[in-house]
Amino acid sequence: MFNTIEEYLEALKNEMQGNDAALLQDALADAREHLSTALAVAREQNSGLNEAEALKFIVDDYGTPEETASAYKEVERRTSPALKQIAKPRSALGRFFGVYADPRAWGGLLYMLIAFITGVFYFTWAVTGVSISASFVIFIFGLPLALLFLLSVRGLALLEGRLVEALLGVRMPRRPLFSHQGMKWLDRLKALLTDKATWLMLVYMLLQFVLGTVYFVLIVTSLTVSLTFFSMPFLQLIWNVPIISIGSQRIFLPYWELIIISISGILLWTIFMNIARGIGQLHGRLAKWMLVSE
Repeated sequence: MFNTIEEYLEALKNEMQGNDAALLQDALADAREHLSTALAVAREQNSGLNEAEALKFIVDDYGTPEETASAYKEVERRTSPALKQIAKPRSALGRFFGVYADPRAWGGLLYMLIAFITGVFYFTWAVTGVSISASFVIFIFGLPLALLFLLSVRGLALLEGRLVEALLGVRMPRRPLFSHQGMKWLDRLKALLTDKATWLMLVYMLLQFVLGTVYFVLIVTSLTVSLTFFSMPFLQLIWNVPIISIGSQRIFLPYWELIIISISGILLWTIFMNIARGIGQLHGRLAKWMLVSE
């Protein structure tokens, strides 16, 4: 028997203790939304019905915390993130070159490219939103603007989470944090301002600009150097372009040096692919820490 929705949610949290934080957030958000909506409907039909009495029938229909936790665990088992770690080769050389067959490496590389675009957008949106909200907060219409901006931050955080899960294989929330529709807009604004998750999401948007820029520079630099080294033999052998030119002096390298240079280009890019995989894993942990509230 639960007297309040919060008691049910606390029991559900205890039942799901030890599970993924993103899964817990989804379960709590769904449960809060369902129970709050059902309670509001029950009170409309019978204004004299107290919360404890209404919850008894609602929980019977929705399921006990044990049943709800079990259902979410089963769904999670069947719908885990798509990217999975491949079987590790036994040798160090196999692990090094096996990066090309690891979807996490390609996902990390693609995310690093996208992070530059999303970082610029997040930074622009965050700075503009904070500036406008702070500038017009003294006016009546400034508060609704601040509410809309903070709600957009929540929406962008959910979108970023889906991107992180798809490309980096890190389980992220798939449900937006519940916000009671019957709550007055001023109360909702106050709730958003006092929720640490809102501020962590905002900091993440600003941080993404810095990280996205660093990622982009790393990719461009590594790709340029690797392609330059790899293409040098073809420039000399096919187009007769000298590797070194000093004034009017043209220096052509012997074949064995060209082979070493070309192999060096491949090795440099392979090293960067391993780095990209590591960066993807680290960024996934950062995103999970800052964008998951439970």
